[in-house]
Amino acid sequence: MGESLRLRPLLLDTCAAIWLAEQTILSKAAKEALAIAAENRQFVYISAISSWEIGLLVSKNRLKLSVPPDVWFERVLANPRMQLIDLSFRTLIAASFLPGVPPRDPADRIIAAAARENDYCIMTRDRLLLKYAQDGHIQALAC
Repeated sequence: MGESLRLRPLLLDTCAAIWLAEQTILSKAAKEALAIAAENRQFVYISAISSWEIGLLVSKNRLKLSVPPDVWFERVLANPRMQLIDLSFRTLIAASFLPGVPPRDPADRIIAAAARENDYCIMTRDRLLLKYAQDGHIQALAC
């Protein structure tokens, strides 16, 4: 992981938010990036679109939570280092005009657009977002 990547604020993809909240094993690089963010007193960001994705996953029985999705998401946001980024109309429009070959998933496009607009590094396991980063359009860190 390069030094410039370490200093960028982290934006959690929905899968990363789930694994972090549920204390699933993260990669060494992801743990290191989170530790550096904590040392530097940086926020870790999560998009409001992730609340929608979590609701969909639960409604389709693809994710089991011990509490309703809204309560689960509120608990994630209760972490004082976690910061919610809202969905601005600029971000939503930018998600329609991403360069290269962006992921087709609307939520991933919105997260990619937010990362580009705010110079965030996306923490994810999503192979299409990681590929989009390899193509040079966003910064991403595999978790």
